[in-house]
Amino acid sequence: MNIALIGSGGREHALCTKLQDSKKINKIFCIPGNAGTHDIAENIDLDINNFELLKEFIKEKKIDIIIIGPEKPLVEGIVDFLETNKIKVFGPNKLASKLEGSKIFTKNLCKKYNIPTAKFGVFKTKEKALDFLLQCKYPLVIKADGLAAGKGVYICENKIQGEQAIKEIFNGKFGKAKNLLIEEFLYGEEMSYFIISDGISYKQFGTAQDHKRVFEGDKGPNTGGMGAYSPSRLINKELEFKILKKIIEPTLLALKDMGSEYKGFLYAGLMVKNNEPYLIEYNVRMGDPECQTILPTLETDLLEIFIMVCKNKLSEIEIKWNNYKSLCIVLCSKGYPEKYNKNIEIKNLDKIILSNNDYVYHAATINKKNKILSNGGRVLNFVSLSENFINSRKKIISVLNNLNWPEGHFRKDIGYKVIDK
Repeated sequence: MNIALIGSGGREHALCTKLQDSKKINKIFCIPGNAGTHDIAENIDLDINNFELLKEFIKEKKIDIIIIGPEKPLVEGIVDFLETNKIKVFGPNKLASKLEGSKIFTKNLCKKYNIPTAKFGVFKTKEKALDFLLQCKYPLVIKADGLAAGKGVYICENKIQGEQAIKEIFNGKFGKAKNLLIEEFLYGEEMSYFIISDGISYKQFGTAQDHKRVFEGDKGPNTGGMGAYSPSRLINKELEFKILKKIIEPTLLALKDMGSEYKGFLYAGLMVKNNEPYLIEYNVRMGDPECQTILPTLETDLLEIFIMVCKNKLSEIEIKWNNYKSLCIVLCSKGYPEKYNKNIEIKNLDKIILSNNDYVYHAATINKKNKILSNGGRVLNFVSLSENFINSRKKIISVLNNLNWPEGHFRKDIGYKVIDK
C-alpha cells in the first residue's frame, strides 16, 4: 500500500517510524516531512493548506490511505474534502474537529451533556474581560479561543497577570481573537488520555503526563510540551471507568446527536483530583510529545489499526502493548517559546549511540546540503523505554549530554512526579 502522512513534527516522525514496521507498506510519503522522515520516507514539499493540490498528488501517486497528523488541516475540513473526493483518510471531520478548534464549542458541549469541567465565562471584547477581572478570585485560567499550538493558555496568579493575558490575546498573539475564555482554576494533577474511534466503537490508546512549562519545576511560560512519560502514574481501573463514562462516551454521543461520527484519535487533557476526572480541553489528534512517548510501546500493526478505523471495523482488532515505561525529553531552541534562532546546525547527531528501545524523533529540523539544521522551537525528541522511568530518564540525559548542542535547552526533571516523589 502507498501511504501519505500530513505533517512535519515529532509526532509525524513517530507515526512514520511505526508505520514503516508494517509489512503492508509499499511506500510512505510525508507532506512536507522533516529531516527525520527524510531517511525513512519520501518528503514532498506541498502546501498542506492547498487541498486541491493535495488531492491531485494523492490521485497521481495512487495513495491508499492518507493520515492527518496536525490539527490545523483537520479543523479546516481536510477530511470532509478528501472523503467527498472518495479518498480514504484517517482523522475526524470538520464538525468533530471543533472539539479542538473552538474551546467555546467544547465548553458548551460539556455544559449540555453534564461533562465535568471548570466553570467558565466567554468574553467577546477586551474591555468586558478586563472588567470581569475585578470580581475574580485567583488563580484563574485565561484561554485564547481557537488553535494556539498548545500555547494560548495563561495561569494567572493575580489581576496584573490577568490583564496582561487578556491584552496579549486580543492584540493577536495567537492570531485574530474574537473571543476568550476565563475559567476557574482546577486543583489537581494533569493527565493525557487517548482513545481511537471508528465512529461506531472506540478503544483506549494509552495515557501520559505532559510537562508544559519551559523550565524545571514547572516554571516559566507554557509551551507545546517539554517532555512526557507513559503510562501516567494516575491511571487506575476506577479512574479509567469514570473517564470513559463521564467524559469520553458523552462526548461521542454529543457528536452523534449533531450528526457527526468521530473517526480518529481523540486526546482528552484532564485534571484529576481525588481520583475524579475533569476535562480541561480536547485535541482531535495524537498529542505531541505524547505520541512520541506512547507509540514505541505499541505492538499491533499501526497501519492495520488505521485500515480497520476506515472500514468501521475497529472492534475486530486487538490492540496490544508492551509493558515498558516510556519517557520523552524535548530538546528545544534556546529562547523558546519566545524568540529563538533558526537554521542552526545540529552537529554530532550521527555520533550519538542509541541502545535498543531508544529513539530520536525529529520535530523541527530540515536537511540542507547534508546538514541537519533547526527549523523551529521544539527541535528533537529523545525517547527511551526501560523497566522503570529512572533508567529511561538517565539514558536520555546521557545521550543529550553527548550531543552537546550549545543552542539547545531541555528539562532534566521530566517525570519528576513519578520518579522523584
